[in-house]
Amino acid sequence: MCDRLNGKSAFVTGAGQGIGRGIAERLASQGASLTIAEINEETGRSTADKLLQAGYEAQFAGVDIRSEHSIKSGIAAHLERFGGLDILVNNAGANQHYDASRMSVDEWEQSMSLNLRGAWLCCKHALPLMARQGSGVIINIASVHATMTAYNFFPYNVAKSGILGLTRSLALDWGHHNIRAVAVSPGWVRTQPVLDHFAGADDPAAEIERVNNLHPLKRIGEPENVGALVAFLASDEASYITGTEIVIDGGISAHYAD
Repeated sequence: MCDRLNGKSAFVTGAGQGIGRGIAERLASQGASLTIAEINEETGRSTADKLLQAGYEAQFAGVDIRSEHSIKSGIAAHLERFGGLDILVNNAGANQHYDASRMSVDEWEQSMSLNLRGAWLCCKHALPLMARQGSGVIINIASVHATMTAYNFFPYNVAKSGILGLTRSLALDWGHHNIRAVAVSPGWVRTQPVLDHFAGADDPAAEIERVNNLHPLKRIGEPENVGALVAFLASDEASYITGTEIVIDGGISAHYAD
């Protein structure tokens, strides 16, 4: 597609499917070498194999972002293969739906580990590498739920708000090493959980129409839309963008409540 990321390598978490896979495919198409860091071996290897078959440079690494040891091992495998680390994309996570008065402490810890702590741990082990080479980009996948949310999204929205804070701190504290940090906040995107939501509706066709009509563009996003944004932000064309959030939601957050 283009060569804006030639010579750069990227470590993308949760890249086996959905938004993560869309990001990985776009980064590869623009010249980046990739580690597909994924807990699900089947989907992770599938993404890596697809990229390899298309002529791109990629590898799979089994990574559970809830484990610091697993993250360290995955980044070590990346360095062994590619020699450096230019782009970290913290994408792995999962929607959570709990009652704040009934959620257990263990459930809270598990949710924060998956949706916030894991992103920090990846940054913890990527930042010194990027500082030594004098450059790097960290792109944290947040959500529109970080700044506006819906009923029954606790504590997913809490964790995603934390992702925005993490991004700002990294930009401030590591900018003098020429390391940028940007948060990307998607809205509705055609991923498996969204497809499951539609399929579970009493009238799936009506629910799809309802959701589409919430958007000024009258459609939801695709994983490759997010991938295109991430590829731009990871490139030198975006070298003055850091410490901020970019929303990609088809305009849904422009609505005032009806």
